[in-house]
Amino acid sequence: MAPSHQAKSSQSARSLLMALAVGTCLLTGLPAAEAQAPAKRPPAAPQATPQVAPQAAPQAVPGFWDPRRRPERPDLSRLTVIRFLTETDYPPFNYTGADGNPAGFNVDLARALCEEIKVTCTVQMRRFETLVDALSSNRGDAIIASMAVSPQLRARVDFTDPYYRVPARFASRKDAVMPEIRPEYLEGKKVGVIAGSAHEAYLKAMFTDAELHPYPNDDAMRAALRKGEVDFIFGDAISLAFWINGTDSGDCCAFSGGPFVESRFFGEGIGIAVRKGNDVLRQALNWALFRVWEKGRYTDLWLRYFSVSPF
Repeated sequence: MAPSHQAKSSQSARSLLMALAVGTCLLTGLPAAEAQAPAKRPPAAPQATPQVAPQAAPQAVPGFWDPRRRPERPDLSRLTVIRFLTETDYPPFNYTGADGNPAGFNVDLARALCEEIKVTCTVQMRRFETLVDALSSNRGDAIIASMAVSPQLRARVDFTDPYYRVPARFASRKDAVMPEIRPEYLEGKKVGVIAGSAHEAYLKAMFTDAELHPYPNDDAMRAALRKGEVDFIFGDAISLAFWINGTDSGDCCAFSGGPFVESRFFGEGIGIAVRKGNDVLRQALNWALFRVWEKGRYTDLWLRYFSVSPF
């Protein structure tokens, strides 16, 4: 997928309620879920450059916008430049390109939004923990850095609508993939999860008959699955997707079942932050996000950066 007021805040359970949403992807018609982002961002993917999605196997592209709720075009005449702030090292969302300039999914999306609004766009990279202060002190106009929306952050900044979300998913070894996972299916099964995480709290609340095996970090949890010490692992789907498709997994594993979502456990989503009260910019970005999605440019970006769908 930071201090408590940013997306890197520690994961914690927000309630002991559960909701599973399996939606229909608005763009492709493939099964997908309108997932919620976890309180803690997933670890940066190990690769520093995006991978191109295989053409032979179409994947689900999430749709976070309802075509029946088309936003009205706001007054854009007051916007002449948008100074985006992003972070320095969170591939494939943000990283320094080979030419030394900002690159990544967030950066390309920011530039697409500026093209839609028809304003000059600048992108400045800063350490993640300094972004909100930089925005508040008018050193930038908007933060696009995989920042999870939270009540703590809403007290300091305003957010656009979510432009992506992160579901939770199970992964298993390839010889034990299950097309669907329900609590009763995992009775007595060994499930690895990060100790103290929202994912662990979710399992404790809803998968009460599974045998949970907490691990201190992702590497330990994934190694346990690779070695067959656990039957499944459960975590954020974006980081799991990169691991499954990367060399570290040794081609051992795959997703089992579909995505799980619950905002009270996994957060409200990832939005673009603007200064409190800057409704002109917030509404312009919301309109531009819808337009970029409607024109298919969001789909193109998603497929460019995510070769294994987390949905």
